[in-house]
Amino acid sequence: MSKPNSSRRTLIVGPSWVGDMVMAQSLFKLLRQLYPNSEIDVLAPAWSRPLTERMPEVADSIDMPLGHGQVLLAERYRLGRALAKRDYSRAYVLPNSLKSALVPVFAGIETRIGWRGEMRFGLLNDIRKLDPKRYPLMVERFAALAFEPGASLPDVLPRPELHVQSETLPALCVQYGLTLQQSVLALCPGAEFGPAKQWPAEHYAAVAASAIAAGWQVWLFGSEKDRAVADSIITALAKSDRAYCVSLAGRTSLADAIDLMSVTAAVVSNDSGLMHIAAALGRPLVAVYGSTSPGFTPPLSDRVAVVSQALDCQPCFKRECPLEHLRCLRELEPARVVAALASLTDGAISG
Repeated sequence: MSKPNSSRRTLIVGPSWVGDMVMAQSLFKLLRQLYPNSEIDVLAPAWSRPLTERMPEVADSIDMPLGHGQVLLAERYRLGRALAKRDYSRAYVLPNSLKSALVPVFAGIETRIGWRGEMRFGLLNDIRKLDPKRYPLMVERFAALAFEPGASLPDVLPRPELHVQSETLPALCVQYGLTLQQSVLALCPGAEFGPAKQWPAEHYAAVAASAIAAGWQVWLFGSEKDRAVADSIITALAKSDRAYCVSLAGRTSLADAIDLMSVTAAVVSNDSGLMHIAAALGRPLVAVYGSTSPGFTPPLSDRVAVVSQALDCQPCFKRECPLEHLRCLRELEPARVVAALASLTDGAISG
């Protein structure tokens, strides 16, 4: 296969999950190395713009105006024809759905690359058959698309690194009533995928209590859907501790959450998009795994401690526990997470 023209623009059809978009930055970095004269545009849901705008490899973020699961052929055709004016030489389609490959076709992009997915013959003309044993990690599957089929990956893949708009921090602290006078432990108790990824609120509260006893403060991050669990964590604390624990769940934009998390001293998170953001910010991170596996979507950082059980039913990759006991998370004791935090913070937090 001939190497595509490297002087024209590249279109990435991005994934629809926060964590996947963070991991996709490894592909963006590789493409910038391989095609330094080709600018990269990312077509993705509007929510992802705060992520792609913090990736220096991305020249332009293009909002996908269609909701998840919507085909809307006419709208995709109009979007593709509008993008045709940008003269893209190649497109990388990261989602596996058939509909995700339509816009590059309508845009007349000459080389359209992606994994086979939902029988996308004719839509992709550089279509790859995935060998999951060769590429067990999600980030490897993204990265492999940068190279010729069958090519070996670099021994070390470039890792995601989100740039922070640090000039916003003073105003954000005022806006959300925060102070940086004490070290901050960030807790991320939500998981968009489902409850089989969510460590119990009472366990998070125990970790928060240990941090507060060590003289730290605690910030709870998450979306509107995570307000209830964040509130339950605060309620589970002793009344004297609650003043040192602030819920930001459902209050911040994704952009604000990124900038605020960048100043935390450590993070504890479920396997979620915020976990990958914390890793890409270089925060010391304890990652709690239940139904999923760090063998597929690990946080891409050296400053990470992964904590999980070793049950026969793990990983099941289900949204809800099919055995209805959720032992993988309920029996994962807070003391293990506190010990992992101690190892990452030189003992600043301990049980």
